[in-house]
Amino acid sequence: MKQTELRTRLEKRARKAGVSLSPAVADRLEVYYRLLASWNTKINLTGLNLADTTPESIDRLLVEPLVAAKYVPPGVARMIDIGSGGGSPAIPLALAIPGVQLVMVESKTRKSVFLREAVRALELPDAEVVTARVEELLARPDLHETQDLVTVRAVRIEASLFTTLQAFTKPGGSVFMFRGAAADPQWGDFSPLLTWRATFPLVEATRDRLLVFEKRKASLR
Repeated sequence: MKQTELRTRLEKRARKAGVSLSPAVADRLEVYYRLLASWNTKINLTGLNLADTTPESIDRLLVEPLVAAKYVPPGVARMIDIGSGGGSPAIPLALAIPGVQLVMVESKTRKSVFLREAVRALELPDAEVVTARVEELLARPDLHETQDLVTVRAVRIEASLFTTLQAFTKPGGSVFMFRGAAADPQWGDFSPLLTWRATFPLVEATRDRLLVFEKRKASLR
């Protein structure tokens, strides 16, 4: 696909979702998408059709994180993404938050290699890729309750996940969970430290949603 055609499709899908896309961010999203499409022919980074650049692939990989960026609280400086895979939503979301320090956690080595190449190509000096299972990072004190924003997509919802997510989230920080249209369980049954705040639609065509949680601050006695 020609550069102008990809750019036109991206800008069109962003406008349809109500997102204002700056030229600088659009340029870097193009670089990311083309790199992802190239590597996806060698290793399975996403099951979406990147060869033909379908509206679904642009919406889910690029536009949804940009929509989510509208709900990021002011002052977010540190962000960790769990199970980063091909880099979405982490990379597009980070591109929309100037100056954010990003940690991407991916257990598969080959996917981590891609993520490091994406970091290099996009010139993200404040991004780190960690090849590990997320549970292994619970022993890292530099990550414990230090993240303003924790993001996660396409994982099974269970109590242990919420326990892990809140361990990285600073008191008053947020957890962004990217979910499909299927019904979800009652969130209060999972973690007393994470409070569900809101559910936002992302892109109408995909019917995906953004679930926003906040970590309770310690009460003063």
